[in-house]
Amino acid sequence: MGNKVVTFSEEQIDDYQDCTYFTRKEILRVHKRFRELSPSTVPKCMTGDEAHTIKVPLNLMETLPEFRENPFRKRIFSVFSSDGTGNMTFEDFLELLSVLSEQAPRDIKVFYAFKIYDFDGDEHIGPADLQQALTLLTSNELNAEETSQACTKVVEESDIDGDGKLSFIEFEHVILRAPDFLTTFHIRI
Repeated sequence: MGNKVVTFSEEQIDDYQDCTYFTRKEILRVHKRFRELSPSTVPKCMTGDEAHTIKVPLNLMETLPEFRENPFRKRIFSVFSSDGTGNMTFEDFLELLSVLSEQAPRDIKVFYAFKIYDFDGDEHIGPADLQQALTLLTSNELNAEETSQACTKVVEESDIDGDGKLSFIEFEHVILRAPDFLTTFHIRI
C-alpha cells in the first residue's frame, strides 16, 4: 500500500493512450524498456516534463535487440527523434514503438516508411534516396553500376507521372502491393 512509484500522472497516461495505439499497461512496459537503456538518466517517475526533455543517445538506442540488425536503424531513430539526431526522448520512443506496433493502421506505417526512405527530406524518393536505401539493404555489396541499374528500374516501374522520383502516392501504390510490408514493419513490445 504506500510505496507504489507513480511513473506518469493519470493525465499523462490518458494523453499517451489517446495519441498512441497502446494500452496503459503497454505504455508502462515501453517506459520500462526505455529506462533500461539508461537507468542513471531516465527516472522511474516522469510526472514532470522529463518525458519530452530527457534523451537517450543514439548509440544506446541502437543496442535494442529489435533494431540491432536493422540496416535502417540510424535512419529510423533519426526520423522519430524530435530533433532529428537519433537521440530519443521517451515520447519519441513511444511514438516509434506505437507506429511499429501491430495495432497501428497501415496508412500510418506507409507514411513513416516513406519518411524513412526519403533520406534528403524533400518529400520525394529520388534516385539518391533509392541508392542510399539499396546500399543499406545490400550492405554495400553491389557495385556502382548494379546500384544505378536497380534504382533506375525501381523508378521506371513505379514513377507514374514520369518526373524521375516517387511521390508519396506512388510510393504508397508500390508498398501496398508488397505482401510482406505489414509483417515486416512492426515490432512486438
